[in-house]
Amino acid sequence: MRASAFLNVDTSEIPPTQKGRHYEVRAQGLREFAGLRDDEDPLDPFELALAANLLVASFEDIEQLSQDAREHLLGAGKDSWSGGAASHVLPDGRKLIILNPTHGKNRHRATLMEEVCHLFLGHKPSRLAIEKKDKQGNIVARDYNAEIEEEAYSTGAAALVPYRGIKKMAEQGRTAAEMARHYGVSKALIEYRLKVSRLWDIYSNNIFSPRS
Repeated sequence: MRASAFLNVDTSEIPPTQKGRHYEVRAQGLREFAGLRDDEDPLDPFELALAANLLVASFEDIEQLSQDAREHLLGAGKDSWSGGAASHVLPDGRKLIILNPTHGKNRHRATLMEEVCHLFLGHKPSRLAIEKKDKQGNIVARDYNAEIEEEAYSTGAAALVPYRGIKKMAEQGRTAAEMARHYGVSKALIEYRLKVSRLWDIYSNNIFSPRS
């Protein structure tokens, strides 16, 4: 998949910021690739992964990881490792995606969407192997790149929760929890999208208004 193949989208109603437009246009391309036409249609990252020739496997199937690496990858907390793509292609041509089994369904969906976006955007896959420690002795990933991680996460979030969809729901006075259930994501992701898309004022102004 290449981003340039999906840039023919309607840009009449997209986020007002430059970054927001950048992510939204690419997210709309992913939704078109998934066969979605309505911005209120939920996107299933697992179905999209199949279409993108990705294999989502169990963490228990990973071999040749040290005990330190396993403990680090399966660590608790919101900042723990969520998932990643193997750097090598499988014999059948698929790429392998591993998700942290200690995380919930909503986080799995967001993580998998981020990994699909890495492929879609042509990013170098993040590594599963943990090969060195920082000055404090903490195990760290060798090739973490904050810029491409932001692009993949933000594009994935926009694909899961498109601008026009949440704008319409915000104008209708739908709560973040209702939007989260509709799109199959966390409430925190909905609130993130409302804020970065400059829709928070619309949301907060309508959330306490009586619905027609």
